Amino acid sequence: MTKSLEQSKTHPSEPLLGISNMETEKVLKELKVAMDKTIAHTQNEFASLHTGKASTAMVENLVADVYGSTMRIREIAAITTPDARTIQIQPWDKSSLHPIEKAILIANIGLTPVTQGTAIRCIIPEMSGERRKELVKVANTMAEEGRVAIRAIRRDALEIFKKLQKDGAIGEDDLKRFEKEIQKLTDNAITDIQKSLETKEKDLLKV
Repeated sequence: MTKSLEQSKTHPSEPLLGISNMETEKVLKELKVAMDKTIAHTQNEFASLHTGKASTAMVENLVADVYGSTMRIREIAAITTPDARTIQIQPWDKSSLHPIEKAILIANIGLTPVTQGTAIRCIIPEMSGERRKELVKVANTMAEEGRVAIRAIRRDALEIFKKLQKDGAIGEDDLKRFEKEIQKLTDNAITDIQKSLETKEKDLLKV
């Protein structure tokens, strides 16, 4: 079975050279899809950082260890915002309460989960200037992780085309052209992440 560029991001240790016979356009398409998913993932990470108003996006994509595997909170609980300062999480299975609490604490997004009966409530605290700056640093770390993932996807794609050229499937001029296309996609993806980061920074610092 062939391996996709998206799979490479999930399992970076697995080689992609098994798909060396794939048509070049398909490789470029998979490259673009994998980068787009990385951008979306980074933007979802940004959404988990609160700006003082309750939002389900702050917790819905956090991952909890339940049933012997990892699942997003939105997949194991109903998430609501009863008011502008409260997030309520109602697990469908009571055994998920502790794993959800742990996931929220580990995420370090400034929320303290409190279990009340069969539900978890998170009160959104007023943000101090110091806390806002801390969250900006967290956002920058998330952005850097996104950029690293984008560059890993680029590296894997380049390896595919270099092997195709080495095997005689494409010429040296073709390789150079594909390298330029891959770099352009990479630059665009990193720019998108940077723009999203700048927007998030403004939201976090807005008083």
